[in-house]
Amino acid sequence: MRYKLVIFDLDGTLLDTIDDLKEAVNHAMSLRGFPTFTRDEVMAMVGHGARNLMRKALPVGHKEDDMVDAAYNDFRAYYITHIDVHTKPFPGIHDLLTQLHQEGVMLAVASNKFQEGTEHLIKEFFPEIPFVAVLGGRPNFPLKPDPEIVNEVLRKAGIDKENAVMVGDSDTDMETAANGGIRSIAVNWGYRNMRETALRQAHGPQHMKVVETAEELQQLLLS
Repeated sequence: MRYKLVIFDLDGTLLDTIDDLKEAVNHAMSLRGFPTFTRDEVMAMVGHGARNLMRKALPVGHKEDDMVDAAYNDFRAYYITHIDVHTKPFPGIHDLLTQLHQEGVMLAVASNKFQEGTEHLIKEFFPEIPFVAVLGGRPNFPLKPDPEIVNEVLRKAGIDKENAVMVGDSDTDMETAANGGIRSIAVNWGYRNMRETALRQAHGPQHMKVVETAEELQQLLLS
């Protein structure tokens, strides 16, 4: 099916952000004398917003709300000034977005990363792409897998659910699409093994397509 609107996740889908996230997490932990994390360990914790990332990173016995808030503030202050040191688009993403735009497909971003960081990265790495919406985490706004972010994108684009698809690298993205009543495509170059997820769901209502490359995704979206 050829879609009119493609809603992309950001971290692990469009951009490889994990090394900059790792540095910011470890900065917040080091300030408190707590253990730090490897790239793979941080990769396993991301996907539910920075405040939840801090709660997961903090040691047992130090996860009270005041500690989470303080760690989050230190994480964010460091991350926003080091947000693009190691971050880069995944292979083929620039060409994918350019081709979709040239074919008349509307593009949007729906992320759990805080709004300022989401906008910063999109402006830096994809300044030539006219996204119809770039949405991240905002105060008093539910995070994915709540479907409200999908609904907001659909309203901004003026597109109905039947003509939209969500592309992401995690169970959270697939659940968001299902909760919002739109189709989904999983990419397998991000932070989760989506082939294993697809196998678990192969006989269920959320059976999904999984792609390995941006070129394969382009063919699927434009067919």
